[in-house]
Amino acid sequence: MPAIRSSADLRNSYNDISEFCHTYSEPVFITKNGKGDLAVMSIETYDQLIGRYELYGQLQEGLTDIQNGNTRPFSEAISDLRNRRKR
Repeated sequence: MPAIRSSADLRNSYNDISEFCHTYSEPVFITKNGKGDLAVMSIETYDQLIGRYELYGQLQEGLTDIQNGNTRPFSEAISDLRNRRKR
């Protein structure tokens, strides 16, 4: 279940919210006037989220290459890598 706190809680209980975010590695949703307004998370959780987003983008790029026929045999790719390492 997501953690939901009010903007007043953020102002009055910042340390508790920060500790929660660092302990559970998940965001806290902040409401303003009873409606969702912000999602607060630790820097570590944010970095993991961005890393995952970048990885998914690279995987999608690879799948698009496969669909477009932009591939080559594995043996050829390995040979190129070995030749680059020798230089």
